[in-house]
Amino acid sequence: MTMREKQQEIIDALRVQPTIDPKVEIRRSVDFLKSYLKKYDFFKSLVLGISGGQDSTLAGKLSQMAVSELRDETGDNRYQFIAVRLPYGVQADESDALAAIKYIQADQTFRVDIQSAVDAAVESVEANDVNVSDFNKGNIKARQRMIAQYAIAGSTNGVVVGTDHAAEAVTGFYTKFGDGAADITPLWRLDKRQEKQLLEVLDAPKHLYQKTPTADLEDNRPALPDEVALGVTYQDIDDYLEGREVSQKSAETIESWYRKTEHKRHTPINVYDTFWK
Repeated sequence: MTMREKQQEIIDALRVQPTIDPKVEIRRSVDFLKSYLKKYDFFKSLVLGISGGQDSTLAGKLSQMAVSELRDETGDNRYQFIAVRLPYGVQADESDALAAIKYIQADQTFRVDIQSAVDAAVESVEANDVNVSDFNKGNIKARQRMIAQYAIAGSTNGVVVGTDHAAEAVTGFYTKFGDGAADITPLWRLDKRQEKQLLEVLDAPKHLYQKTPTADLEDNRPALPDEVALGVTYQDIDDYLEGREVSQKSAETIESWYRKTEHKRHTPINVYDTFWK
């Protein structure tokens, strides 16, 4: 398979369009969320952790739009969007997270400090003479955040909203069963550049989507930029996903991440799967 053929295979798998109409994609995502809630009418809330970054700001705004429209259309005020702050102690992005929640105009805001739960988990594991690295602890943070969101969803007849998008999916740049776990993903198909287009149309504060993307999970490397961790820029990732030409080095880096993280994009493997062959 040529590099160009591999690029097209990945584009097709992730359903990325070379160009979008932001207004059409906003409507598509909002209607998608509404349809899910209407089909499973025992669900009445959308729950999402808000970090103050681009992805959660956009997913949160779309979620709030969906439940607001449902309340107007049905007269059922039980439809709610719940924004959740999930700090590990005190986090540097707190002001951005609060700015995002204000922009979203979330119906409810919860705050769950995950530090004690994460530290207890690390301590319990290390009691077995197992070393939990800083990187591994970062994944525990991500999974603990999802535990909290599902706990809130379970108490509010809720659906957990995920922020997975094409630039994240192609690199596997998320924690399996952490931020990669969710019930519904309204951003899936969009790359980073396209998300910005939606946020511009939605009149989001620019500093929330122009800030340097970071997972901010590691204690020893706080606010490590995603692009440093990945070894490739989001501009190159977006260009690749939109079918444009990128350097051979960038293409090889993206495709290497895609191969290495295939297991993250697959449901748990059983004996009938061909994944492992």
